[in-house]
Amino acid sequence: MTAFLRWPVRESLFIALTCLLLSACSIFRDGYPHHTIAPSLAGPATPASDSKTMYLELIRQMQQQGAYYASLAHIDAFRLRFGNPPELQRLQADALRETGQTEAASKAYQSLLHGNQAAAAWHGLGLIAATGKQYDLAEQDLQQAVQLDPINVAFLSDLGYARLSAGRIEEAREPLAKAAELEPANVKVISNLALWVLLQGDDAQADAIMQRANLPQATRDAIQKLAVQLRPTAATRSVTDAPTASVKQATPHSALPQTASIPGMLLDRGTTPASSEVRP
Repeated sequence: MTAFLRWPVRESLFIALTCLLLSACSIFRDGYPHHTIAPSLAGPATPASDSKTMYLELIRQMQQQGAYYASLAHIDAFRLRFGNPPELQRLQADALRETGQTEAASKAYQSLLHGNQAAAAWHGLGLIAATGKQYDLAEQDLQQAVQLDPINVAFLSDLGYARLSAGRIEEAREPLAKAAELEPANVKVISNLALWVLLQGDDAQADAIMQRANLPQATRDAIQKLAVQLRPTAATRSVTDAPTASVKQATPHSALPQTASIPGMLLDRGTTPASSEVRP
């Protein structure tokens, strides 16, 4: 019977079956509910352009599920059928970065710095720099991303974390506070904000933020461990930035503004974090 199917029908079956595979994976990833899809022998009711849109969305969902190698294969297939739009190039760069192919990913991002994917490309370059512990470079790249897309919560949160990692504790406050107010239920944002409060020396307030966000104990332990690792960097940066010893004594660490710098919505009411993996 397959021999008599027209190509649009085979394409429709392909998309439906692939979505089935995604649903099966989502049970493990706490993503989409499991559905049973019965493919139809009728041709697709939507135009070919919509099939292109659906396929691109399929690739996005694969990456959200963490199937980056599979997404690379489908990116190649998409390119053969529909061409090579800028978003596909960016998705490929993301997949290359996530699979450890940083040199190829960096080249791909560099090629996108002057188009409609420029903000995401700068963000990708910043993440590559951060992975290599080049936090000053990461901060510069992520700042470029934020300038191009000022309300992107992921960009703001990652910029704040890069500044924390570079020992720029006070400078991390603004992007982290913006991210927290824009998306107060985002687990990654709350985790980075709690980390900032810990590095300010206010363990009690950090614990209160994590409790209100209902962060699991494993996540809290990871944030505490990360704070211990970053404190020497923060202390070194503080000593380097202080003009004189007398100025340092006049503004002890415990006197730095803490509670007033935290978005009130995280202090006055609880939050319901999204069910996503925390990667501070």
